[in-house]
Amino acid sequence: MRHLNYILLIFILTILSQTTIYGQTEEEDDEFERMLREEVEVEDPVYKPVVAFGIGAFNFMGDVNDFYSGFLGVQPGFKVNVSNFVDRRRNYRLNFFMLYGNLSGNERSYTDLGRNLNFKSEIINFGLNLEYTFNHIFRPDRWIAPFVSVGAESFQFNSKADLYDSQGLPYNYWSDGTIRDIPENSPNAHESVLIQRNYVYETDLRSANLYGLGEYPQIAFAVPVNYGLDFRISDRVNMRVGSSMHFTFTDLIDNISSKGSRITGNKRNDRFSYSYVTFHLDLFSDPETIVVERLYADVEFDYTLIEDTDGDGVFDFWDKCPNTPPGVEVDEHGCPIDSDGDGVPDYLDLEPNTPPGAFVDEFGREITPEKLADLLGRSENAVARNEIDLFTSFSVYKYPGYTSHIYDGIPEKFIHLDTDGDGFISFEELIRAINLFFDGNTNLTAEDIYELNDFFFSQ
Repeated sequence: MRHLNYILLIFILTILSQTTIYGQTEEEDDEFERMLREEVEVEDPVYKPVVAFGIGAFNFMGDVNDFYSGFLGVQPGFKVNVSNFVDRRRNYRLNFFMLYGNLSGNERSYTDLGRNLNFKSEIINFGLNLEYTFNHIFRPDRWIAPFVSVGAESFQFNSKADLYDSQGLPYNYWSDGTIRDIPENSPNAHESVLIQRNYVYETDLRSANLYGLGEYPQIAFAVPVNYGLDFRISDRVNMRVGSSMHFTFTDLIDNISSKGSRITGNKRNDRFSYSYVTFHLDLFSDPETIVVERLYADVEFDYTLIEDTDGDGVFDFWDKCPNTPPGVEVDEHGCPIDSDGDGVPDYLDLEPNTPPGAFVDEFGREITPEKLADLLGRSENAVARNEIDLFTSFSVYKYPGYTSHIYDGIPEKFIHLDTDGDGFISFEELIRAINLFFDGNTNLTAEDIYELNDFFFSQ
């Protein structure tokens, strides 16, 4: 039994040690990843418009609601908002918004039976405001942020009232709190029947002109004052909880005004509030920070390695003829093509098919032996210096940035490496020979490889 306990103990310790090793490995991998990555701020990020959608509740404050509003005065509403920063420090933001919903009021009185009023109005609101984000005081990347704003708006309303039940009977409010089909002071009041409001707002108040207000305009202006908190969900998503008070320039939303007859209101303009929750989606702005791979961030790249000054398709670092004229066809070394191997590149060669070994002039034209003898035999005693220069030009032709030598050909031991049979050992053929040497598939020795390398650069 004791041996079994030892075995179990060793097994548990082994498992724990492996777990520790794996845990350390994962931690080391995470640390290595952190070392290779660096989060940096983007300089002057471009902020694009942010779109927001939300829902909330309207609450009317006017003549009707002065006495009784309760729950019936709260109506649902919807908000669409488009915003963008107007400064680089993101202290101020301009908002364009639209509100849609209903305003309503229900006033109930047991003493003044004429003050049993109600209305409901559909409202469409368009406006803009300038918002202050408090970034002067708090960090811009905080997860919760206050804001305030003030602006201007226009809105349209169309107030209606619920004056009749589903049978078309008018509501008569009694002092006992009931609604009946005939007035309380009627001689037949003892025959009255109880009825209920159906909350169907069927009567257009402006058209009914119950209080002598006439055809008043149903478009008005207001000043909205907004405040609340932004909650940062992610770099691209914010949730806003806010409330706005709308100070209107009209006293007619509820169809009650101090200028009316029979029933009048106070001299203050109507107001309404909107409390809401919106979600703001920043889909198009530049990121505020980016992750940089440190493996490459600290390397200063030498762009001269990939420069091609003469535009021949061969980088300057490998270009043996760096001043090739524009449009001239070149080989892998950047030197102009010399198809007949006479030392004069094709673009200057007036005789492009000169026989191998022929003497040519600076334009690649063949010089016959007779002409050569004639040139060199003008004087029995001496040869002029310019004639020496002419003779030496047969074997070496030079022009700016290019030198081509007439040589005796590829050494016998390297002929089999010239796979394309062009009489030259190309760079690809050199690399192939080196690979064969290291793979043990050639008879060439190390000294031969060095000699092949020297021959390649002497061509």
